[in-house]
Amino acid sequence: MILLPNKPKITNKKENWANFEIEGLYPGYGITIGNSLRRVLLSSLEGAAITQVKVKGVSHEFSTLSGVLEDMVIIITNLKQMRFKLHSDEPQKAILKIKGEKEAKGSDFEFPTQAELINKSCHIATLTDKKSELEMEIQIEKGIGYEPVERRKNNQKIEIGAISIDAIFTPIKRVNYKVENMRVGERTDFDRVNIEIETDGTVDPEHAFFQACDILVKHFSLLAEPFSVLEKFKEKKELGEKDNQEEDMAKTKIEDLKLSGRTANALLKGNIKTVGGLLRKNEKFLLELEGMGDKGIKEIKKELKKLGLEIKEE
Repeated sequence: MILLPNKPKITNKKENWANFEIEGLYPGYGITIGNSLRRVLLSSLEGAAITQVKVKGVSHEFSTLSGVLEDMVIIITNLKQMRFKLHSDEPQKAILKIKGEKEAKGSDFEFPTQAELINKSCHIATLTDKKSELEMEIQIEKGIGYEPVERRKNNQKIEIGAISIDAIFTPIKRVNYKVENMRVGERTDFDRVNIEIETDGTVDPEHAFFQACDILVKHFSLLAEPFSVLEKFKEKKELGEKDNQEEDMAKTKIEDLKLSGRTANALLKGNIKTVGGLLRKNEKFLLELEGMGDKGIKEIKKELKKLGLEIKEE
């Protein structure tokens, strides 16, 4: 039997970063667990990101804007850094309208109540002239992992003048794991795993760890389910067969047991005609039967033992 590990514990935590330690993993399971969690954390957690942007006076992503230091390529790159909590499954839109010589930040957007920006100081663009104007509308959606524009083209309608953006939905910024040996009992080849998780602030590391474990558990439970049903059917069938065998044995006549004539006659005179009737009596009752003694009790116990049965002591 493979020993199960200790429960994970947090050994260090700073803001959106935490180190999880799992001790007592069976040899080789360190890499199995560490790599599985890392892959799920990076690719399978839900988050929110900008999927479209529409800028006044801009027709494509390689445009430049008058009075704005950054071109559209850089502005789009900056928009990808914005991290959101979305309290709705429907896409949400936010609007930015800014004038004058200043820096445009994430906090300058007007957001609906269902969308919350986490990194409000995120830099968007730099307006270099007092007459400069920047107006844009962004669309925020929920998704999983990373989704390039190409994957979304066939499933999403693009508004006229809107530019699609590669969406970084994952709330995980970085995941690392390290496996080292540890002692368990006499063995020194068990594994200890340290997993570092850093998030973007939209989810805490503990919840991200839980979500990754939950995804893996649900997958393996689904894979095992049909065979689990089969195992239960086998157990039920075996139990039914065992019950039938016991029922058949209970119908066995006393004459069919290899008992001495004296012991068999004592049972029959006591109106005990089958093994089932014998099992319903205790040892004390049998000893009180006419012609029954300790030797007879020993005979009965020996024959019942061959059938995997025994009489009640009291």
